[in-house]
Amino acid sequence: MFKYQASIRQKITFGYYSILAIIIGLSVFTLIELRSIEKKIIFGEAISEFFDTTLEFRRFEKNYFLYNQNQDYYETIEFTKKAQEILEKNIEGFKTIASVEQISSLKDNLKIYKESMKKYADTSKIHSIQRTLLEGKIRKIGKEITMIAEDISKTERRHLQIMLYNSQSILILSIMSLSLLGIAIGQVLSKMVVRPLKQLENSMEIIADGKFESLQIRSKDREIVSLTNAFNKMLRELELRQRHLVQSEKLKSLGTLLSGVAHELNNPLSNISTSTEILKEEINENDIEHKKELLAQIEEQTDRARNIVRSLLEFSRDKEFKKERIPLKILLEETIRFVKGQVPTRVSINIDISDDIYVIADKQRIQQAFLNLIKNAIESITDDGTISIKAQKQRAIDKIKAETEIYNYLKYRGKCTLEEDTVDIEIKDTGAGIPNELLPKIFDPFFTTKDVGKGSGLGLFIVHEIIEEHDGCIAVDSKVGKGTKFLIRLPIKE
Repeated sequence: MFKYQASIRQKITFGYYSILAIIIGLSVFTLIELRSIEKKIIFGEAISEFFDTTLEFRRFEKNYFLYNQNQDYYETIEFTKKAQEILEKNIEGFKTIASVEQISSLKDNLKIYKESMKKYADTSKIHSIQRTLLEGKIRKIGKEITMIAEDISKTERRHLQIMLYNSQSILILSIMSLSLLGIAIGQVLSKMVVRPLKQLENSMEIIADGKFESLQIRSKDREIVSLTNAFNKMLRELELRQRHLVQSEKLKSLGTLLSGVAHELNNPLSNISTSTEILKEEINENDIEHKKELLAQIEEQTDRARNIVRSLLEFSRDKEFKKERIPLKILLEETIRFVKGQVPTRVSINIDISDDIYVIADKQRIQQAFLNLIKNAIESITDDGTISIKAQKQRAIDKIKAETEIYNYLKYRGKCTLEEDTVDIEIKDTGAGIPNELLPKIFDPFFTTKDVGKGSGLGLFIVHEIIEEHDGCIAVDSKVGKGTKFLIRLPIKE
């Protein structure tokens, strides 16, 4: 069955369209609200016109009563008709802000007012007392009409103000809601999109530092999954090539070892040869004890040669990584024996390590790391010099107290911390030293200060990789003209 798989593009597109839909929705709502306000304003103009009309016919009414001019009468009638027309035309709007009684009263009063004005005009020749009574009635009705019109006008203005206030509140609330929603969508997109990309960036930075760990990105996005798979495939290829390079470097080291082994084998073989010659010459003599002594020497030298060859075979064999408890002093003495043939007479190697110091390590791998460091130390000494190898157990609490010294763990590259007991190994030479600006690069692959063709640039890189395989770390301290000191820290516990 087809399984749906999201992508970053879809998530971003969804977020974009969500925000766009919300903006369009708010815009439509605002447009509708503005349209309502516009209608309210237009109706408000009709209310104002109605109120102004009532004031006008009241003004002409007063003038007519004062001066008895026909023109004032006609104007009063015209404005009264106009008020009736405005009321009839906007009757539905009036119903929204005025009570049924008020509207009914307006209709009746306008009708009575107009009829009374006509009657007043027709009774100009009647007795003045009747006209006075009619005039009072007209004034009273006109006043009621004006008061109702004014009350309706005030109510309309109040409704308009409330509507404007509500619109402003809704607009502010909409802006706030849109902002919060934008932030929420941004956070969701950040979690769904940016966070996997940030994890990918952090993983790549680790790889850039030389730690070839497979990417573990918790994301179901197609782009991230594809990129992660491609990167992991590339890392597997790099690890395979790195193993080939390490094996090549090991084969290169075998040349050095064979030179040392040849030198080491020469001594026991010479002793065996000498003892054999003596035994042949004295074969017919009766000195049995002397013959046994010679045979014992032959056996001893044979075992010595066998051990040398066994050490060489163990180093050259490509076997599975396996840690074991190894006496450090014996391991380093064996390693030095491998390179003894290449050590100039002007260079002395001193080992100051207690017999009770052990390391938990893969013998072959850790021996290769020590071999590379000792070879580098030998090559760095051009005149008379010394290589000193020391080791001591270091407790975690002592390291914390001494963190301001050269053993400061911040200068180390690898996996160890201050919170564990370790064996600290120091390999120090009195050679040429390394310039400060080159120190951060010496563990990088293919970095070398030697002439072209004289170094692969993998020696110290392999040392760093081996130390890190053992959950240890390594640091370097060097001064030009005074020598170099490599500090290796290996955990005591497995």
